[in-house]
Amino acid sequence: MPPKTVLCFGQLPPPFLLPRSTFRHVQKRGIQSIYPPRPDRFNLGPSLPILTSTTAASLERKAFTLPLRTGALAIKKGMTAMYDTETGKRTPCTVLQMDRVQVVAHKTRRQNGYYAVQVGSGWKHPSNVTKPQLGHFARHGVSPKRHLVEFRVKDERGLLGIGEMIGAGWFQEGQFVDARANCRGMGFAGGMKRHGFSGQPASHGNSLSHRVMGSSGQSQGGGSRVLPGKRMPGRMGGQQVTTQNVKVLKVDQEKGIVVLKGCISGPDKCIVKLQDAIKKPWPEMPTSPPSAQAAAEPLRAAV
Repeated sequence: MPPKTVLCFGQLPPPFLLPRSTFRHVQKRGIQSIYPPRPDRFNLGPSLPILTSTTAASLERKAFTLPLRTGALAIKKGMTAMYDTETGKRTPCTVLQMDRVQVVAHKTRRQNGYYAVQVGSGWKHPSNVTKPQLGHFARHGVSPKRHLVEFRVKDERGLLGIGEMIGAGWFQEGQFVDARANCRGMGFAGGMKRHGFSGQPASHGNSLSHRVMGSSGQSQGGGSRVLPGKRMPGRMGGQQVTTQNVKVLKVDQEKGIVVLKGCISGPDKCIVKLQDAIKKPWPEMPTSPPSAQAAAEPLRAAV
């Protein structure tokens, strides 16, 4: 048997006939990306803003929707009606009362990344407060509060002094506010009550399935599963509901009563968060409560 002839490099077939594994290029590992990002041709031009993802840019985008002043806490007392003596028109309204609303703490952009005011309402016995919370109140020199809520503000001008009281005079008659409260809980409810399903026929072969939901999904064609977001029976109510652009009809500073037009969510004796309406012009009011202004008047006169 004659010996095999050894092929030299010049006798190899063309590169496109050889397997790709022979000419595989191995990328060296480094700090540079193997696939560098390509410039986006749709985000170029002098009229388009530069896309930013920093915290400062995020606060700048939210500057138009953040209130200038802090809000307040109130307790829903019930509903009544007000009559106009001239026209005889009856206007249903909701009565709210403030209970020792006080500024407890601040949230600043330097420490927390945003501006906010922590407001407390009511009173709680120190023996019923946990030690971390008791230390939080003692650090700021405020009595223990039953309710604590945080209100976002636009900048540091909306930060009130710690310990200042906020009364009913914080709002003025005729302005609009946003009222937030937890709506009345209904417990576990079926599909007809929770989502308004029409139910199934009352007769024609239907028995014991008049108010049931029915099918919850497809079989083999839909994957034999329940699709996410399917409306089914479950707990109804109990979540926070915001009623926007509610008009303030009457304010009583001495009794701490604020009367709002119409109804708001929540049962009686629930806590309601009030703040200047976002979708209305900001009211022309001072950024400090009337109590602080009254305390500053003697000092100005002495100077």
